[in-house]
Amino acid sequence: MGREQWKKIWVGSAGNMVEWFDWFVYATFAVYFADSFFPEGNETANLMNTMGIFAVGFFMRPVGGWLLGRIGDRKGRKAALTLTVTLMSASAVLIAIAPTYDVAGYGGVAVLMLARLLQGLSVGGEYAASATYLTEASAPEKRGFASSFQYVSMTAGQLVGLGLQIVLQRNMSEAALHSWGWRIPFVVGALGAGIVFYLRRSMLETEVYAESGAAEQQDRGTLKVLWQHRREAFLVMALTMGGTVAYYTYTTYLTKFLSKSAGMEKSTASLVSFCALFVFMCVQPLAGMLSDRIGRRPLLITFAVGSTFLTVPIMTMLKHADTFWPALGLALLALLVITGYTSINACVKAELFPTGIRALGVGLSYAVANALFGGTAEYVALWFKNAGAESGFYWYVAGCAAVSLVVYLTMRETRDIDLNRVAAVRAGEKASPSGATSVTPAS
Repeated sequence: MGREQWKKIWVGSAGNMVEWFDWFVYATFAVYFADSFFPEGNETANLMNTMGIFAVGFFMRPVGGWLLGRIGDRKGRKAALTLTVTLMSASAVLIAIAPTYDVAGYGGVAVLMLARLLQGLSVGGEYAASATYLTEASAPEKRGFASSFQYVSMTAGQLVGLGLQIVLQRNMSEAALHSWGWRIPFVVGALGAGIVFYLRRSMLETEVYAESGAAEQQDRGTLKVLWQHRREAFLVMALTMGGTVAYYTYTTYLTKFLSKSAGMEKSTASLVSFCALFVFMCVQPLAGMLSDRIGRRPLLITFAVGSTFLTVPIMTMLKHADTFWPALGLALLALLVITGYTSINACVKAELFPTGIRALGVGLSYAVANALFGGTAEYVALWFKNAGAESGFYWYVAGCAAVSLVVYLTMRETRDIDLNRVAAVRAGEKASPSGATSVTPAS
């Protein structure tokens, strides 16, 4: 890769890291502030209420995917990426200053809800813009490798959040963390977003977008054009379903599962997540490089088969893994399986759409699936736990992976598609003699 391509990947990834830091610290610090915004009562119920607000943010993501995806297709990837980080900064400030139940009653919940809606709007657009930007900014034979940095940066954001949590846990009392210490990460997130805003103002537009002529198309980034590619949109939703449920199960929910269900100390549970996620982050580019050599489908199928058949035994053993090393080993196994999806899902989705509808096609389709399955994963897990049937959630995760497995087995390979020419990737298309998927010119 050339220096300019690396610069584009760096700026896009740095912003993505801050976006997902702000998004994930809500989930990782929820165990400390859940009781601050609701009356005293059942601890699990309060956590469910707080994670219900977390899920609300996901249902704003389709709006963000539509609005900011439209901006990305009409005004360019840079414009969308700059706007997303601005919205995220504002939401982090709101959470940092939100009043507790003792101060403002349910007024604090209202502020929390508004902040999560802004975060949902921002992240809904960020995924589309960053997936599109990282895919377009790379050389055709390096798209899998380059796009893998989306989950490298996402995971890095979560690691920074978990690292900050570990530092605070070891230097603050439990009472102080519950009282005011949980606000610290949101202040950090707001400051980080301000720095990234400055970086993104000087970022370069992708050559694929600049040279495609998409900026001159009158109907670019519209739902009318997206409807012409509805098969690809539904394909994105279906291939996202299993991946997003599994991802949130073993990332944001893992710490809570280990502390609430396995009986592990919160600090130890956080350390397990941190170590597992660090390894997970490091293997993303390796898997992306592998997909550039053997194709996307083998990795997706490996993920789906592993998640379908290993989720129940892994989760069952995790519930009884109340010490560090067994929990870490199981978490690593689960995350390595999920790597087959996370490392390449961004480029697979971007490769399905033509340039003039790529950001909207990826953003809206992914956001809808993420709202329905990813955003509700923790709430569904806690619902099963509260109902006394926690193992039901394990089967739910495995079932979602099984649905995506059917999609991966029937979809066509996207690795060799020309981003400037792709109009669609349909099940009935035939591969060219060279092995590249044949496509029709973009309409």
